[in-house]
Amino acid sequence: MIVTFPSQPPVYQGDVPSLTFAAFADGEPIECTISAEALEDHFGAASWREEDLQQAFESHRSSIEGAAEHVLSRVGGTSVMLRSGFFRFREARAQTASSRA
Repeated sequence: MIVTFPSQPPVYQGDVPSLTFAAFADGEPIECTISAEALEDHFGAASWREEDLQQAFESHRSSIEGAAEHVLSRVGGTSVMLRSGFFRFREARAQTASSRA
């Protein structure tokens, strides 16, 4: 599966504090979302305000898109929601792998 991300800014979702960003999987549009909690816990967002979430996203865009690509490759071409627990689990796995090396 080939996944690409357009360079457009993400869209703030106030009803469930998050940012939605676009992806294309094999040319088909896919909606990806990252929770405000994940942006705060793992990417340094100062608060759940739109401006703070947007700044954290833009500062860490490549890591966030990489995580979305990882999930899309596992679940196929369906919408994904990146939550804090995903990044917590991913960081724990990386630490375990580092300690083994």
